[in-house]
Amino acid sequence: SIEKVLSQISDGSTIMIGGFGTAGQPAELIDSLIQLGIKDLTIVSNNAGNGDYGLAKLLKAGAVKKVICSFPRQSDSWVFDELYRAGKIELELVPQGNLACRIQAGGMGLGAVFT
Repeated sequence: SIEKVLSQISDGSTIMIGGFGTAGQPAELIDSLIQLGIKDLTIVSNNAGNGDYGLAKLLKAGAVKKVICSFPRQSDSWVFDELYRAGKIELELVPQGNLACRIQAGGMGLGAVFT
């Protein structure tokens, strides 16, 4: 259940959110994180949110302290843009291939990936 999954997530956790833009983002998970009031999250994702939906909604709720992604800016990424320009969110910009390698290495239990 979503409650069981979220019971393992606490303030300061790192969460990888799948999807490409708004396609494939786990909207129920994101909405539940917002409802629980979890803060200081580090998000690993392809981008930094679109419009006011999904990941952008989580950013707007003030739950995220850092985003690790390869594509943070697009025409409808105004939530991230506002937070970043105000110094309220950190960005670790990683090229897409390097991001995929880091995710794969982490899934296999490997340490740092140097490219």
